[in-house]
Amino acid sequence: MHPALTDLIAARPVPLDTWRSWWDRLEGAAQGPARDSDRAQAAALLASLATRLPDTATLAALTTSLTERSPDPGPAHPGSANIVGTGGGPATFNLSTAAALTAASMGVPVVKTGSRAYTSAAGSIDLLERLGITLTSSHTETADHLARHNIAFAGPHVYPPALTRLARLLYPLTLKPFGRFLNALGPFLATAPVTAQLTGVSATAPLTALRDLTARTGTHGSGRQVWLAHNTEGADELLPFADNTLHTPHTTIHLPAGSLAPDTGTLADLAPHPGDLTGHFLDALAGRAGRAATHTIALNAAALAIASGRHTHWPTAHATALAALADGAPRALAQRLRTPGKTATALTAARTTTAGDKAVAGV
Repeated sequence: MHPALTDLIAARPVPLDTWRSWWDRLEGAAQGPARDSDRAQAAALLASLATRLPDTATLAALTTSLTERSPDPGPAHPGSANIVGTGGGPATFNLSTAAALTAASMGVPVVKTGSRAYTSAAGSIDLLERLGITLTSSHTETADHLARHNIAFAGPHVYPPALTRLARLLYPLTLKPFGRFLNALGPFLATAPVTAQLTGVSATAPLTALRDLTARTGTHGSGRQVWLAHNTEGADELLPFADNTLHTPHTTIHLPAGSLAPDTGTLADLAPHPGDLTGHFLDALAGRAGRAATHTIALNAAALAIASGRHTHWPTAHATALAALADGAPRALAQRLRTPGKTATALTAARTTTAGDKAVAGV
């Protein structure tokens, strides 16, 4: 049994060198037929991580051991931002994706990472497939999309290749049973070339551990500043009718309910619409999904504008986001990004990835 697994089971710290040894062994196992013993150890390790979160030093070492194996994304695009959540909170429609498109229409360069649904009706990748919006397949393609559209939806290439090898080793077992843990850690594993990242932390995610992790791992040398956001409703987005807190590398920002937007509305106003996923989403991008939805999207887009440095005053950023939604600019941007004739079925057929790639896509 590998020391990484025995230490986790015994609740002992797992140092960086041990994690490196674990991934080296996994890479070796991937070169030939999967052995039952390797598959069993991989499943046991993930189960241990998902059952009981390890100490912060172990979590930081795990994160570093993965991100150091990812391809270098190159320098961050100036003034760019990403918005991503940990998932697991109250069910809402794809607010972070809507905020990303709104911020991009305001002039903020956005590289958006995301995932398939683990605990929600549809993750951002599921929605984008339904819309016919293609994910980028390399850092070069991401830069090209950003130059042409001011936004890029990054594909699995931003995540450590070791996770794909892990998924292939586990096949036919999928990573879904470990989705909550992977969702919580996922925002810190993506090598998106941005200067700022707004990470929504739901009530089911370990906020204290993630704050410590951010402090320990820093920006992975990319110049990225990570902002963590949470609120009294337990959602992984900023909400106008909740008390919100943002932890930045330098300060803590409080946005009480009603401080920027009307505090009317409830989580029911933000509920997902699985029967009309794309129609409702496009309506929301034009400010036609209700007042609470419009102000929620605007609030999160404003946070991206502030984090990126595009704006320095919250009321101005929020008003600019509302104006973009009223003008329908985010919806128009989404329509321009759609690939003609690519339905969800066509996109899935076109992406002939392996079972392991599908399992880990957008962790």
